Formats: sequence, C-alpha cells, structure tokens
Amino acid sequence: MLHRFIVAGLAAVGLVAASSSAPAQTLDKIKKNGVLIVGTKADYKPFGFRDTSGAIVGFEPDLARDVADRLHVKLQLEPVVSSNRMQFLQQGKIDLMIATMNTTDERKKIVGIVSPDYYASGVNIFVNKKAGLKSWEQLKGQKVCAIQGAWYNKPIAEKYGADIVAFKGTTEADSALQQGSCIGWVYDDTFFVDRLNDPKFAAYEMPLQSILVQPWGLAVKLDELNGPWGQFMAQVVKDWHKTGRLIELEKKWKIPPSQFLQKMHHEAK
Repeated sequence: MLHRFIVAGLAAVGLVAASSSAPAQTLDKIKKNGVLIVGTKADYKPFGFRDTSGAIVGFEPDLARDVADRLHVKLQLEPVVSSNRMQFLQQGKIDLMIATMNTTDERKKIVGIVSPDYYASGVNIFVNKKAGLKSWEQLKGQKVCAIQGAWYNKPIAEKYGADIVAFKGTTEADSALQQGSCIGWVYDDTFFVDRLNDPKFAAYEMPLQSILVQPWGLAVKLDELNGPWGQFMAQVVKDWHKTGRLIELEKKWKIPPSQFLQKMHHEAK
C-alpha cells in the first residue's frame, strides 16, 4: 500500500512538473535556436506587405522585429492570411502571430490572445462611387466581397441581408470587386485607408460610417498564454503603449491617428 502511494505521488509530481514546464517550451525553443518565427500579413498595406524586393515590411513586421531584438535572436517572418493564421499557430508553424486579428471571445478559445490589445479597427465597405451607397441597409440582397475567416462576415449577412462572397485573400477579393462581381468589399477600415490615397482607386470610396469596432490582439498558443512566453509578450505590449512605440510606427507608416492608441498610451503613462 505504501509503495502504491509513493508511486502515485511521484506520478502526480511528474504531471505537475510536465504541465508547469509546457508553457516555457516556445520561449526556450526560440532562445535555443536563435530564431523567432512570426506570422504576419503580406497583403495588408501598410500593416504588412511586400516591398519592391519582395521582403515583408510594415507596421506589424516592425513590431515583430522589436520582439526579436528584445530576445537577441534573428527574425523570420511567415506570411499568413485570415483563414490560416490561427491554424499556423496551433500547428507550431509560427511562434507568435501579429496579423491584424480582432480580439473575440470565440478566438480566445482557440489561441492565446495576449492582453493588452495593441491596435483597433472598425469594419467598412469599399465600393465604386457609381454604386451610390448611402447606408448599410442598401446591402440587402447584394453580393458583397469579403475575406474568409473574418469574424464580421456573419453578423453583416444576418443584420443587413448581404450575400457574402468570401475569398481566401485580398488579391482575389480585389479582383472580384474590380470585375464587378460584387457591389463592394467589406473588410477592416484600416486596410482601405491606404487605397483611398492611391490614384489607382480614384473611382472608389468608403462612404459609410465604420461599424463593429474591435481591438486587435497578438497571439501565442492557447496553453502558453499564462506561461513565460505569454507573460513576456504581455509585458512587451504594455511597454509599446507606455513608450509610445505604437504611435511612432503609426506615424512612420502614415496611418491616420488612432483614438485607441492615444487612449492606451495615456492610461499606460
């Protein structure tokens, strides 16, 4: 009997040790290999896009670089899209995800979304001026381009009666819009801001008031959120807000000032 108690006790200790060490695996791996792999967008200018040399640059790649510098490791950027970014994290293809992802309760069940959030955006629609769109209610029965995996596709379809046609990436959605396959393209308002200043899209507009404003969160694996890796990233984000680093990057990439960042910076100070 005593022997069984001892064996059971040792097994319990082993399980506790294993569970307590599990959250440290990614951070240990990064330090051991000397490389941080971050999933970012490569089709979402200016937050993450390819420059003329093919390198991924932008607001979020700069954040990834800052994390790598803090860890004194090399940075490897892995392009992701809305439909695969969480899966890449779950499968261990990336160590960290900084990819324009809105924080939602459903996503918190799948990946470890770090608190505090680092940015925020609303939802809007990019349409040809000829459409004469004046209200969200006008989308009823209309085909609307969207991106697979966007959390707001369903509520927009349900509330406004839009016929959502979802594409894997922004290139496909953009082509469908310009070919007239849909009345407009529903997506993050932050994505369309850059296009509104591009002469190439002079025939288009973002005529409606943004809706469904939600913060953005970077993410680690779900079981690492409260471990060393998740805690490290939480402190990094807090520091970004306190020092104004996020506001600096906003200016660098010519992104209109965000009320969310101003508020977070003020509170962090």
